[in-house]
Amino acid sequence: MLERSSYQSDVSVAPSEANGKNLDQTNGAITPHPTPHTPHPTPLPLAYTDSFETRHIGPSPDDIHQMLSLLEFDSLDALIDATVPAAIRLNRPLQLESGKGEYELLQELKEIAQQNQVFRSFIGMGYHNCITPAVIQRNILENPGWYTQYTPYQPEIAQGRLEALLNFQTMVTDLTGLEIANASLLDEGTAAAEAMAMSYGLTKTASKTFWISEACHPQTIAIVKTRALPLGIEVLIGDHRNFQFETPVFGVLLQYPASDGSIYAYQEFVERAHAAGALVTVAADLLSLTLLKPPGEWGADIAVGNTQRFGVPLGYGGPHAAYFATKEAFKRQIPGRLVGVSKDTEGHPALRLALQTREQHIRRDKATSNICTAQVLLAVIASMYAVYHGPQGLRQIAERVHQMTAILATGLRELGYSIASESFFDTLRVEVPAGKADEIIRRAHSHHINLRQIDACTFGISLDETVCSDDLIALFQIFGGGQIVHFLPEDLISPSPHPIIPPSLQRTTPYLTHPVFNVYHSETELLRYLYRLQCKDLSLTTAMIPLGSCTMKLNATTEMVPITWAEFSQLHPFAPLEQAEGYQTLFQQLEAWLAAITGFAKISLQPNAGSQGEYAGLLVIRQYHQARNETHRTVCLIPQSAHGTNPASAVMAGMRVVAVACDNDGNIDVADLKAKAEQHRQQLAALMVTYPSTHGVFEESIQEICEIIHANGGQVYMDGANMNAQVGLCRPADFGADVCHLNLHKTFCIPHGGGGPGMGPIGVAAHLVPFLPQHPVVSVGSKQGIGAISAAPWGSASILPISWVYIALMGAEGLKKATEVAILNANYIAKRLENHYPVLYKGKNGLVAHECIIDLRQFKKTAEIEVDDIAKRLIDYGFHPPTVSWPVAGTIMVEPTESESKQEIDRFCDAMIAIREEIREIEAGKVDRKNNLLKNAPHTAAALTSDEWDHPYSRQRAAYPTPWTRENKFWAAVGRIDQAYGDRNLVCTCLPIEAYQ
Repeated sequence: MLERSSYQSDVSVAPSEANGKNLDQTNGAITPHPTPHTPHPTPLPLAYTDSFETRHIGPSPDDIHQMLSLLEFDSLDALIDATVPAAIRLNRPLQLESGKGEYELLQELKEIAQQNQVFRSFIGMGYHNCITPAVIQRNILENPGWYTQYTPYQPEIAQGRLEALLNFQTMVTDLTGLEIANASLLDEGTAAAEAMAMSYGLTKTASKTFWISEACHPQTIAIVKTRALPLGIEVLIGDHRNFQFETPVFGVLLQYPASDGSIYAYQEFVERAHAAGALVTVAADLLSLTLLKPPGEWGADIAVGNTQRFGVPLGYGGPHAAYFATKEAFKRQIPGRLVGVSKDTEGHPALRLALQTREQHIRRDKATSNICTAQVLLAVIASMYAVYHGPQGLRQIAERVHQMTAILATGLRELGYSIASESFFDTLRVEVPAGKADEIIRRAHSHHINLRQIDACTFGISLDETVCSDDLIALFQIFGGGQIVHFLPEDLISPSPHPIIPPSLQRTTPYLTHPVFNVYHSETELLRYLYRLQCKDLSLTTAMIPLGSCTMKLNATTEMVPITWAEFSQLHPFAPLEQAEGYQTLFQQLEAWLAAITGFAKISLQPNAGSQGEYAGLLVIRQYHQARNETHRTVCLIPQSAHGTNPASAVMAGMRVVAVACDNDGNIDVADLKAKAEQHRQQLAALMVTYPSTHGVFEESIQEICEIIHANGGQVYMDGANMNAQVGLCRPADFGADVCHLNLHKTFCIPHGGGGPGMGPIGVAAHLVPFLPQHPVVSVGSKQGIGAISAAPWGSASILPISWVYIALMGAEGLKKATEVAILNANYIAKRLENHYPVLYKGKNGLVAHECIIDLRQFKKTAEIEVDDIAKRLIDYGFHPPTVSWPVAGTIMVEPTESESKQEIDRFCDAMIAIREEIREIEAGKVDRKNNLLKNAPHTAAALTSDEWDHPYSRQRAAYPTPWTRENKFWAAVGRIDQAYGDRNLVCTCLPIEAYQ
């Protein structure tokens, strides 16, 4: 690593791609900087030194003093002493280095990145290099207007990304030939596991056996097996050509094309599966479906897969958007999120999340899935890739890839090799003579090329849209003994005598016929379309997003810069480890830092969402009990206030949920917990607990709670959703947690991306380390470890540099200060609003943690005003509403984070106080209870400029309730949406243009 210079710079410029050069060319500017291998010159002392901490933390020192004065505290230390229980305080600095400057740190990270070797990877297995159109990279992937949005639970201010997701769903249904698709899942393996679970719930057979084709990708097989084990589902793996359904199965999983590239005619097999009462899931390559007959046309019930090759960088495994499509009849069982069309109060088409949105909060342990997230940002990119290229462009890309593969096959046959499959799309299975494999691998590496070695005598070669003639020439040389071959690729263009795609498997049906996929093919038009959509969404570029439990803090530009560096973005997840030394260095350092922050012995970075972290943590606990011959421990205690994914995850892990009561202050009822723990002493597996509590309070009894569980033989799983209130102040492992997941997309600055990506790594105590996740392709974990959780061994690796940069920039003191200010900001809001609204729960000294719950329930009686009315009115004031009706119905949960300034927080509080005055007018009878500012919110520009206005208040008051709204007004794109109408008339694909006219 570079030594830290004696001054810090806030210039966020990436060093040049070439290692060791003295000039850095960025945006045409040439900036001198020291070479990586020479000491930094000692600069002259500066009168003013800057630090990233001051950029990340919103309130200034003067602001902090004023806020503390309102709270009647002399210092931040005094506030924290009164808020965080003394018994759990970490009374020493975190064992981390001091924070570094932004420019300096990017140079250091560039050196780490350059330890990676970016080879041409023809490995395939569901991951392919691709071209991200520059207009999409710059205007979506690198654009905070897209990556800082929150999940579209407030659809009136999320119409842009909802339209992009509707495009995604339409793209998937068109290409798969099925009727309905969701808005994306985490990865292909997870989607396949969800399909198995859905099939199990749908079929009426008594079978508990699921059959998987051996031609599926190994990581997909591994994840399905992981999911099946705790549910008592038996997994059979075999060749579909030999399986006769003599063993009853409830579902089957096929790969199309197969992992080795073969294209099989599955229709007869599917008919036999249906005759046996089984549902059929097909994991299909989406690009191939522009040429191949789609699964829906030959009988598939479910199609799953990865949209990564639709413009999303490899990123060493993620994040990428998986897809999940099925039949209309199964719409209520689809896992994840579903975007549907409804209408607003004016009768105009409007989009929102449909049906089972946040079903975990409603159904809890009866939920069919614990997935409460998606890969929205990546789904948006994939959908825009299809919009940009259109149906003809996609087909041309597919035909070129297929033609290059056919040329490669012809050339390899010329060289004397056998191609195992007669039919293929982009992947060849190449048989080589015994003893030749090592020589071929050596030659490939000398050309900086990776191949997939299937076994001692077989290679897989997968081509993609980036392949050119030089790549084929290099492959011919590799397989031709290292000599220049006597033919060139253009010599082989003539049609192969071997059939490639049989006529019966060729696609004949149209796809992507909707105008959205046929009008934005020039960059000018796409650019304008992207910005039209962006303007319909409220992101952190617009205003504070004060969502409780969601931690919408600054995602600094410097943190985001490295994700598009080629060294991080262009690596295949199954490339040899020696080519990923930079990633391994970053993983090791990030794991060590997270371990220091949490107190745990070891971190696994594999879970690629918070829900996956919950599930992985519980499986680790399950495996620990089984290793001790205590398989009978299956009871999981969960407080009634817990996040809804907790009980859903517990059921998926094979556990039985027992609810624990909360007292009147929102804390866990310790007496009830103790009684339940003792009652189930012999069966107790775990307690799932969120800390600070789901109600936003540091519970004084947390150590006693952990001791009760341990005394009764159980383990403590801590939900790390509220870790933003702990960093630097206390550590989960110190006060009794055995395992904890961390939402890197919350506490550690990975942006929410409109509802995904996320990362949910887990930390475990020493006795649980042997049980961390394994992976079937890359060696991670130990033999005792649980099976794979995510398709890639380190989850969504390409976004981990974001958290690495955040921690390194902040350092030990900066991280602690961030936590303290997050707690300060939340208590400042609670104090400013307490004379206008009740604050529902407070801790021992009348203080909250990093968020507070504002009770709005009384207004239903006094003014017929619901919580949604207040939320929608906040949109008129320019704010994203806080979390609504969770964890308590009729309330809002507010979390300002440390990144919001006092000015922005005051603006939010002023808006809430002004809305309270509007409610008082209703309570006093001055305003109609049905026709008022709140009931009619949000007010759109179209409604305000209409010739008709039948409201007893002025247009000016509706549109511009405060001075700041006159200066910078954010307009909701649609009026309040009729949710019920959309569910009664479910439409989940693009509407014809006439519907919007």
